[in-house]
Amino acid sequence: MSILLHILAFMAGLLLVAYTLLSAIRTFVLPRSAADMLTNILFLGVRFLFDRVVRRLPTYAQKDRILAFYAPVTLLALLPFWLALVTLGFAGMYWGTGTMSGPDAYLLSGSSLLTLGFFRGDSLLHNTMAFVEATIGLILVALLIAYLPTMYNAFSERERSVLLLESYAGAPPSAVELILRVNRNRLLHQLDDFWEKWSEWFAAIAESHTSLSALVFFRSPQPDHSWVNAAGAVLDAGALYLAVLDIPWNARIALCLRSGYLALRAIGDFFQLAYNADPHFPEDPIAVSRAEFDEVYDLFASAGVPVKADRELAWLDFAGWRVNYDAVLLALAALTQAPPARWSVERRLAFDGKRKRLLRARS
Repeated sequence: MSILLHILAFMAGLLLVAYTLLSAIRTFVLPRSAADMLTNILFLGVRFLFDRVVRRLPTYAQKDRILAFYAPVTLLALLPFWLALVTLGFAGMYWGTGTMSGPDAYLLSGSSLLTLGFFRGDSLLHNTMAFVEATIGLILVALLIAYLPTMYNAFSERERSVLLLESYAGAPPSAVELILRVNRNRLLHQLDDFWEKWSEWFAAIAESHTSLSALVFFRSPQPDHSWVNAAGAVLDAGALYLAVLDIPWNARIALCLRSGYLALRAIGDFFQLAYNADPHFPEDPIAVSRAEFDEVYDLFASAGVPVKADRELAWLDFAGWRVNYDAVLLALAALTQAPPARWSVERRLAFDGKRKRLLRARS
């Protein structure tokens, strides 16, 4: 019975070490999106603690200051989390050899992993395992050091576009404000570069925010900025351009819209967010009400923005575009606790119940 117990401990320790290394590879090395259970456990655990704190704060500015630490703290906690698992795994393996007590196995594991050298094994097998463990510890540290510059470079690229959007759409960004500003500056027909750059931005976040998933939770330097709100403002502006404005068709805008909602869906799918993203149901409700749309339509008309004569068709076209990204946009705003913005966060809770009732009726 004792021999069987030692064998099970050795195998369990070996599996724990192997799975921890696989977790590090998925998170730091694998150049594609791959959800990892250990990383998810840590992020969810830390998020639970942060949520317990911020829910008691009265203002969004106070919540934002606290939430700004969530992603960096969790990311840095990954290394000691993995090191602790490797320590436990090798301790089980040392004890599983049957020649070492539990406390001694733990001391040898910790000493070997951290290369302290204050405790040594009493056999060639133990010393060989100690060398392997020390190598694993160094590899994990090196991976984190190499990982951080890559992540912050992607973060910088993302935030540069978010900051530049403020000159077009204000802060928090608004699609309505964007169209009013470009109309005042007579640029309605001169935004081809704008749509192309945002198509590239959407493609970049689809890749970086799934392969470097912690980026999703890195908050903008300015509390009223958010990559989610920026994405929503650009997509809404594109939908209004194509559905409401009486200007020639621009394929660049349609391609930007497609790039945008595909990117948001890719991120939403990675985090397994519950949203209805089926484009075959154009009758789905959207978070923007008809009254709000009519208000914007009248605002454009009074400001001299060229609008289509058929208001009803314009509404149907806008809803048909918005339904492609409406639900996932709201879900990502909730996931990241984005700041309040037009047609986004402030209506999320009220709209959630309406969508759930629809989905229940369908099922």
